[in-house]
Amino acid sequence: MATFNAEVFSNEFLAEGATDVHAIVQVECRGAGTAGTGGGGAAAEIVIIDTSGSMTGEKLAAAKQAASVAIDRIVDGTWFAVIGGSHVAQRIFPYPNARMAMVPMERSARIEAQRAIASVRATGGTAMSTWLALADETFSAASTTQRHAILLTDGKNESEPTDQLRRVLAGVEGHFQCDARGVGQTWVVSELRDIASTLLGEVALIADPADLAADFDAVMRMSMARGVPEVRMRVWTPQGASLLFVRRVAPTVEDLTPKAVAVSELIREIPTGSWGDEGRDYHVAVRVPSRPIGSEQLAARFQVVVNSQVQASALIKARWSSDANLTARINPEVAHYTGQAELAQAIQEGLAAKAAGDEGTATVRLGRAVQLAHQTGNDEATQRLRKVVDVDDQERGTVRLRREATKLDEMALDTGSTKTSRVRR
Repeated sequence: MATFNAEVFSNEFLAEGATDVHAIVQVECRGAGTAGTGGGGAAAEIVIIDTSGSMTGEKLAAAKQAASVAIDRIVDGTWFAVIGGSHVAQRIFPYPNARMAMVPMERSARIEAQRAIASVRATGGTAMSTWLALADETFSAASTTQRHAILLTDGKNESEPTDQLRRVLAGVEGHFQCDARGVGQTWVVSELRDIASTLLGEVALIADPADLAADFDAVMRMSMARGVPEVRMRVWTPQGASLLFVRRVAPTVEDLTPKAVAVSELIREIPTGSWGDEGRDYHVAVRVPSRPIGSEQLAARFQVVVNSQVQASALIKARWSSDANLTARINPEVAHYTGQAELAQAIQEGLAAKAAGDEGTATVRLGRAVQLAHQTGNDEATQRLRKVVDVDDQERGTVRLRREATKLDEMALDTGSTKTSRVRR
């Protein structure tokens, strides 16, 4: 049986007149088990591969191999399907004329699915809303609470209006999780980031098609290791207080505030998807009315909820003090993750300015990113940044744009911008 633990890191001392309380809550899960074993019946998986005309050749061959590897990793008993996407979406397996839209994984189904994948041909344009809509419809054929998809594309969503994808995303949000992968350099990072962010997944660049199979293998192994199908974070704040935001800050930065649902006047719940044996960190910010020096108050209660049962709880406290030695302290965890969130924003803003031809803003923002990566010890971000800028002084953030930086270098920096490093102890 899965067990959860939640631990708070904050400076609970506030100066006179202060109202904002910031805390990092580290949540750990152990003993999660295998997908489909944590309640709600079996799990369900859908593999979605781009079959548009631009995939012809090496990319399609690699995508088919990757999809076949993913099928191999799906645990027996898991409901599954394979979808091909172009300007329309179609079910590759079970075959379109099959009686059932999804079938449970077993030896003969695995063999037949891989045979169907091998016969796929590339043609047509790209309309990702149709892929997601068909996935949603297909998932509805299986009575499961744990639903996950992996989506692969190599191109822009150019066969439909932009708002069509947004409308469909809004309609399927909360129905299933989806990791998004882009292969090569002709796809748009912001499009796949929107899909992954909305559907509680992650986006990644696969620069070389030869690396697709290993990535699909890793994604499916991780999905199959998530034995807790649905976890929610519940935040209570007292009367008169307001929840400013809740961000996941590790392993990636994601603002979860828009996903918060009011379950009562004082309680908000936030879906976080399925969990395996892992740790995730959250930045919680609460505004409370200022109180006199010497006062104490519970600013928030953070709880981990599974099947409406509280699995772990942590308290976020506030104490008003006149001692500047106490109130001036910056909690290391809060400072670290505040810097990580700013780092992601600086990278994305810098790259957007560069793409718009504003080299001055791009230099300033990417310089700030270099400075933040250095300060927070994010070595991976530093390595990716050095492929896009020449660093003169990382402590001051003095950089020059590299003329020889490739589009793939920039895409790798963009997709990796939300990945964070945990606090070093």
